[in-house]
Amino acid sequence: MLEGQEKIMRKHYIDNLRNLTILLLFPVHTFMIWNNFGSRFYIWQGENKILSTLIVFVNPWFMPMLFALAGMSARYALEKRTNKEFMLQRVGKLLIPFMSGMIFLVPFQTLYARKFFDSYEGSFPDNWKYFFTHLTDFSGYDGAFTPGHLWFILFLFLISMFALILFHLVPYEKMEVSAERLPVFGLVLLFIPIWLMYYIGNFGGFSIGKSFALYLIGYYVLSNDLIIERLEKSIKWLVVLCGIGTVVSVAMYYRFSYYGDLWVNFIGWISILVLLVLGKRFLNKRTGFTEYFNQASYPIYILHQSVLVILAYYVVQISGVLLVQVFCICIGSFLLTVLVYHLIKLVPVVRKMIGIK
Repeated sequence: MLEGQEKIMRKHYIDNLRNLTILLLFPVHTFMIWNNFGSRFYIWQGENKILSTLIVFVNPWFMPMLFALAGMSARYALEKRTNKEFMLQRVGKLLIPFMSGMIFLVPFQTLYARKFFDSYEGSFPDNWKYFFTHLTDFSGYDGAFTPGHLWFILFLFLISMFALILFHLVPYEKMEVSAERLPVFGLVLLFIPIWLMYYIGNFGGFSIGKSFALYLIGYYVLSNDLIIERLEKSIKWLVVLCGIGTVVSVAMYYRFSYYGDLWVNFIGWISILVLLVLGKRFLNKRTGFTEYFNQASYPIYILHQSVLVILAYYVVQISGVLLVQVFCICIGSFLLTVLVYHLIKLVPVVRKMIGIK
């Protein structure tokens, strides 16, 4: 999903930030079972303000972070790959797993949504047919067609392909000097184009326009070491701004259910800048965690939500205690996903279907 440089020059903080961000999906998607955002989840147990607010705590930045990191890594990858090699790698790493997941994984999520909400007792083949012949709001919570959590992979593939054209027309070297002239305040103001692009290709809050903006900024700006060094010198006030902004966001949502687009995009962008600097300072090292999740995080992303939804369907029926449900679904889905990942590694054809090298 994300590429680094050769091992001697690899920026391990990018790998570690990516891996930790992907692991956040387990608590976030667990808490979604109790969200109060005005929409259901595949398994939904009613509204819980505290768990919903915990999602708001990280939601402004954790998926945008992946697109920014992808843009940064694309620049490093294209330094050692031709455009053709990059495209072929994207097809194998993104397009094939997306198509495989749409056929074999996401329909299971809609199957259990129908079982949970509609007491559906039909077979998987019947649900599979229903999945591909019914279209509603793309959420999938009613059993109809949805890309599910694989929207990220589809967006990243489309953005990667289109961005290659732009990179050819406007090479990194052409923008390098302009990027380096940006003061820290100018870097902060980059949230404005991110916010404006949010309204382009927005599907229920999942915006391909915003994702594209983050990818381009990651490529042209954040991959520049001088930019990161400049941010490091201002880290104290950036951390204060990020901390205060996050507290305000959480309080405003908990008290008034406020989640405004402008404010959320601002806090999300500031959080990304802060996390990149902190990541470089504290996570720029190769550890056992790095080595394991560099291989595992991408297939874990592909597998995790289907495993989580199926497990949640049974857990909420077995226990009525909220903390027990949350713990069992979050930790249980992580352990089961890792187990499935290791089983899949033993089957060569299936390995390729979910992007395992």
